[in-house]
Amino acid sequence: MLYIGVDLGTSAVKLLLMDASGEIKKIVSKEYPLYFPHPGWSEQKPEDWFAQTMEGLKELLAECDKSQVAGISFGGQMHGLVVLDEKDEVIRPAILWNDGRTTEECDYLNNVIGKEKLSEYTANISFTGFTAPKILWMKNKEPENFARIKKIMLPKDYIAYKLTGVHCTDVSDASGMLVFDVKNRCWSKEMLEICGINESQMAKIYESYESVGCVLPEIAAELGIPETTKVAAGAGDNAAAAVGTGTVGDGQCNISLGTSGTVFISSEKFGVDKNNALHAFAHADGNYHLMGCMLSAASCNKWWMDEIIGTTDYAAEQKQIEKLGENHVYFLPYLMGERSPHNDPNARATFIGMTMDTTRADMTQAVLEGVAFALRDSLEVARSLGISIERTKICGGGAKSPLWKKIIANVLNIKVDVLANEEGPSMGGAMLAAVACGEYANVEEAAAKIVKVVDTVEPDAELAAKYEARYQQFKQIYPAVKPIFPLIQ
Repeated sequence: MLYIGVDLGTSAVKLLLMDASGEIKKIVSKEYPLYFPHPGWSEQKPEDWFAQTMEGLKELLAECDKSQVAGISFGGQMHGLVVLDEKDEVIRPAILWNDGRTTEECDYLNNVIGKEKLSEYTANISFTGFTAPKILWMKNKEPENFARIKKIMLPKDYIAYKLTGVHCTDVSDASGMLVFDVKNRCWSKEMLEICGINESQMAKIYESYESVGCVLPEIAAELGIPETTKVAAGAGDNAAAAVGTGTVGDGQCNISLGTSGTVFISSEKFGVDKNNALHAFAHADGNYHLMGCMLSAASCNKWWMDEIIGTTDYAAEQKQIEKLGENHVYFLPYLMGERSPHNDPNARATFIGMTMDTTRADMTQAVLEGVAFALRDSLEVARSLGISIERTKICGGGAKSPLWKKIIANVLNIKVDVLANEEGPSMGGAMLAAVACGEYANVEEAAAKIVKVVDTVEPDAELAAKYEARYQQFKQIYPAVKPIFPLIQ
C-alpha cells in the first residue's frame, strides 16, 4: 500500500509518497504567497494552501498505481488562525505563527490573566505567535469578523477538512493554541471563556495517528484514489518531524533547522519548566514533549545569502569558512523577534564584533554559529530540568549543510545523528497515515522499522571547548542589548 505525507509549510507545501516499508517513491513541492500587509504581520490565504495541495497531489500520484493509496496525513505549520463562517467559508486570511501583531493581547494574557494561570490551564504561557492571542486580537480589532466565526482551525486542519468534510485537529497542534489543556488532552474551558469563544466553535480533537474519516467522494474522483482512503489527523510540523526522525518514546532529541529552529525532546511523562522557556506539548506518539522554538533558523542563512550577499550558491560561501571556534563576530538570529527562551517579540537580529579585518566569510560563519548558539539556549533550559541529552537527530533544510551540522555538534557538545532521509514533517505525516491504516501497531513501531541513521557527527573535544568559551560570550549579548530593542521598532 501507499501513504501520503503532506507538509504544509510557510513557503510551500511538500508532499511525499512512501510505500509500506517506508521507501520514498516521490516528493513534490508547490509554493504559495506569503503576505505582509503591515510591518510585523504575516498572513496566507487558506484557499492557496488547498489549491496547491491538490495540484501537488495530482503530480505526486501521476505515475503510481492510485488504487494502492491507503492513507493521507499531515505535518503543518503551527499556531496559525484559520476562521470559517457558518457556510464553512474562510472569513479572513490566516494569521500565521510568525505574525507579531498580538503584543497587547499577549501582555493581557501573561500579565492580567497571569502566567501561573495560563500554565495551570494550558501548560504554557502566551507568545505572540500562539493562537489564543490572535483570537483576542480579532475580538478587539475585527469584531464584525469575530462575530461571524463558526469554526476555529489550524492550517493543516483546513486541508483535512477540505479533504474529508470533518472539522478536526490533533493533540500536538492543538497544544500550541493556548486554549488546550495539554496534560488532560482536551480543550480548556477557562481559556475558551477568556477568549470569548465556546467549545462548539473548536474542532474535534484526535490523537495524531487516528483516522478522522475517509476522503470525500468528489476528492477521490478528482485524484483517482479509492474512496476508502483514510485521512489521519496528523501533527504540528515539529511533532510530525519528530515522528519522521524517530524522536518518539522517552528521552529522544531532534533538532530541526527549517524556517524556524527547534530543539524537540520526547517524554513519556508530562512536565513543565517553571519559567515556561520551553513549550510543554502533547506529542504525536500519544505521549508528551518539551520544545524550544526559535523563530528564525535556516531563514537567517537564506536572508543573509539571498538578500544581503545576493547569491544562491550557499555551499560556495560556506567553503570559505576555515577557522571554527575562533570567530570574533557574533550574530543574534532574531529576525522575527524571538520565542524560546526569551519570549521577546521586540528582539532583532544583530551583528556585533566586526573590525576592519572582518571578512564576508566571518559574517557568514557568525550567522551559522548564531543559530547554533540560540539552539543551545533552549538545550540549556532542558539540562537545567535534569534532562541529559547526549545525542540528537537533525532535519530540515539547514541539515543538508555538513558544516552547519559540525558547528551544531560542537556548540551543543552532543552527537548529531544523520538520517537516511531528512524529509521531516512530510515523512512523519506519511508514517502517521500508515499507523492509522493499521500498517504498524503504533508510532514507535513505525519509527523503529522506518527511520535509519546513516552517519553521526561527533563533537571534537578541542573545538567544543573553544565553542564553550564563545557561547559564554554569546549569551551575554542579548541581555546587554535587550533595552535598546523597544526603542528602535
